[in-house]
Amino acid sequence: MISDGMAEVLRSLRQGEVADPAPACARALGAEGIVLSLLVGTAPTAEPVWCHPELSARFDELQFTLGEGPGPDAVHTGSPVVEPDLRRVRPERWPALLPAAYDLGVHGVCCFPLGIGAIRVGVLTVLCDGDRRLSEQQYTDATALTAALTGAFLNGGPGEGNGNVRGFDMSLDPPSELRRAVVHQATGMISVQLGVAMEEALLRLRAHAYGSERPLGEIAADVVARRLRFEDDVSGPQSPDGGKG
Repeated sequence: MISDGMAEVLRSLRQGEVADPAPACARALGAEGIVLSLLVGTAPTAEPVWCHPELSARFDELQFTLGEGPGPDAVHTGSPVVEPDLRRVRPERWPALLPAAYDLGVHGVCCFPLGIGAIRVGVLTVLCDGDRRLSEQQYTDATALTAALTGAFLNGGPGEGNGNVRGFDMSLDPPSELRRAVVHQATGMISVQLGVAMEEALLRLRAHAYGSERPLGEIAADVVARRLRFEDDVSGPQSPDGGKG
């Protein structure tokens, strides 16, 4: 049975009484942070819709930059990935993410996919404090929230007049400006520049973002704006003026 706090959050969401749902959901779950991301169109990556606090946004961007972590795994498998203490995770599972998450101050993460069967619509990421295991009540509340959002996305469709999802008197649509779409544009450009497959081009892009300690979206924007060009030589990506990007 869900907690009274989560029951109140779900009621408030349906009635449109929560102006900023992310903090309310985080409080109800007793979480350090929360991110709700939606899969948009045929893109394999999820766009963040709800996020609280800033640490959650930074962790979500880290997973996106590295292309690994509990969020991508949850979307890929369709099953929750529950790791409330990242210190217990095998280093080889997420070799790049784990040390970066530690440096960021993220101690535990649990991700719950939104979807039914092979249909995926997004993922709910919950940050934990790392000091204790996820309680049965927290797990129940998180799955209840995930199920409610999944049902709204899959069964509702546009509401009347305001573009909302039926059953929720509030906007749950993906952001109108898809920040991560630029990554797909940049990947295509790098594929042409290097004469490699899209998968290889994305790996090169992610490697450069990781090595330069910049968000993937920023590097991609530089590529699309032609401020950065990838050359298949030892000098790596170059800026148009000849300096290193």
